[in-house]
Formats: sequence, structure tokens, C-alpha cells
Amino acid sequence: MSLYQIMYISTVTGTVTPDDCATIAREAAVRNRRDDVTGLLLFNSRRFLQVLEGPKDAVERIFARIYDDSRHRGVVKLREGAIVAREFGQWAMAYDDPCRPSDSLKDVVAALLTSAGPSTSAHFLGSAELHRPAA
Repeated sequence: MSLYQIMYISTVTGTVTPDDCATIAREAAVRNRRDDVTGLLLFNSRRFLQVLEGPKDAVERIFARIYDDSRHRGVVKLREGAIVAREFGQWAMAYDDPCRPSDSLKDVVAALLTSAGPSTSAHFLGSAELHRPAA
């Protein structure tokens, strides 16, 4: 089976709460397991950064659904193409509470990136550092 990967970034529309993030994570985990898609989703209180990897048709279908999701605006593909091996053995999500940004988000994300390449790691670690300060 050939593997495909898409990395994208988008900006959240409206407010996404920690409960919303938990719901997104649960629903995505079920669908992604069914479709043999792995990757990482990071939500840093204002932006989504995600890598999807797996069979090309499944990855493209999930990305199309995300692109049309009203919670996202300014969806930009950062990388797309065939890959030799998965960077993520399972699907994971890391997020920060917009009301109480955590200094440990970068550490949580770093732990999820143990098999990721340098470009993927740089994108995710940089985004983890850009969380919105509490109002």
C-alpha cells in the first residue's frame, strides 16, 4: 500500500472550547482508525495544524471534509505528497485551552513527534509556542 501525507494549517472561526476539542478528537479517532489514517492535530487556541497520513483516497477525502468545515478558514496546504513511511504510528491531538494557555503544550507536542521528520517537528513546535495569552 502506498502512503500519502497532507499537512495543512487553518485559522479557527468562532470559539473552540476544550470540550469541543475533546469531541473533535473522539470523532476523528473513530473515523481515522476506520480509514487507516494516522497523524497529529494541534490546536493552539487560534490555529489548527494537522498532518494526515495513510491511503491517498482516505487522506484526500478527510482533507476535503476539513476544507469545507465551517470551523476552519484560510486553510492552506503546507505539504502534500507520497511518503515512504508514516511519521505517526497512531492518531493524536494536542490542544491548549484558550482561557488558560499552558506552558507545557510544547512539551506535550514534542513527545508526540518522536518519529516525525525535522520539517514536521519544526512546524508543530513553532505552532505550539504561538498560543494565545489569557485575556
